[in-house]
Amino acid sequence: MLLRSDLKRFTAPFGNFRKVNESELSIDFLMNGSRIRLFGADNPDAMRGLYFDGVVLDEVADMKPEVWGEIIRPALSDRNGWACFIGTPKGVNLFHELYSFGLSGQKDWISKIYRADETGIISEEELEAARAVMSENQYRQEFLCDFSASVDNILITIDLVSKAVKQQLNPENFRGAQKIMGVDVARFGDDRSVICKRQGLWCKDVKIIEKTDNMTFAGMVAREIDDFQPDAVFVDAGRGEGVIDRLRQLGYSVMEINFGAKAIEPNRYVNKRSEMWDKVRDWLESGGTIPNNSDLKTELSSPTYSFDARGRFVLEPKEKLKERGLRSPDIADALALTFAFPIQVQKRGWTKDWNPIAGKM
Repeated sequence: MLLRSDLKRFTAPFGNFRKVNESELSIDFLMNGSRIRLFGADNPDAMRGLYFDGVVLDEVADMKPEVWGEIIRPALSDRNGWACFIGTPKGVNLFHELYSFGLSGQKDWISKIYRADETGIISEEELEAARAVMSENQYRQEFLCDFSASVDNILITIDLVSKAVKQQLNPENFRGAQKIMGVDVARFGDDRSVICKRQGLWCKDVKIIEKTDNMTFAGMVAREIDDFQPDAVFVDAGRGEGVIDRLRQLGYSVMEINFGAKAIEPNRYVNKRSEMWDKVRDWLESGGTIPNNSDLKTELSSPTYSFDARGRFVLEPKEKLKERGLRSPDIADALALTFAFPIQVQKRGWTKDWNPIAGKM
């Protein structure tokens, strides 16, 4: 990384009262000891332990959430520092959450949108030329600063997620519907274990557990089963073997689900995970409602989809999501697990020797 030429140009009038340090990517102002320094968000650990009077974060939509919450925000506290966030909207992510927070009336926060068709910086002729060769979503995102615009192959659009959060359901909308629990078990150090409860169109709750062992987590799942009394419990088999074994040892009947297994409709979906996520989209379009959880909203509206050589639906793999700087969609996966198999409603009252009955698709 080189020190930006425009930064050097704008500070040039200070002449001998400034000192440019290319190796540290910094400019020192000798008259008062202040400093401007550049950091790369791809290496946020380099900023740990530092203190700032103010920061400007550029292209916030491409940053991992922990850059702000775990590093920058604490570094501003001691000096009552300020922060400015700028960038291009790219769906529901850290940038969207901060923008929404600024609109919520929080003290000392302000959010502004500067659309290309309103600022006059880009000519109308150039805007029309861009619109002619871009998709509607691309144009809305890049030039109109539209957070609701998604790329063309996003499986679950931001608009759909936002609608699901605002959706209001009466008990009559889900009373008597299947009660299903999805359990996603953490795989790696930054992943989370999640318990999701859903009844019909209502996603009742998501519980997120971090840094716990399988035996402790299995005990948590058992308590949630006793409380929710679901018609079925689907547990991710990827790293959930210990949790599944422990629950069965305790007398609970749960069904293990392998995300890479064959789908119920193998000619339509490349694997089980793709099938379950597509069912989530169908459920949301049918009026499903979700909790107002920022991580869940981001995870649902992040994966793209494609089709393989046989025309089968393929959901973007988790590895690709992480390459794009996104976290593993553990919460959304737990919701997807509640669509693993169609389930018949059972008599209420959980019994430990009960087995779920899968109906026809």
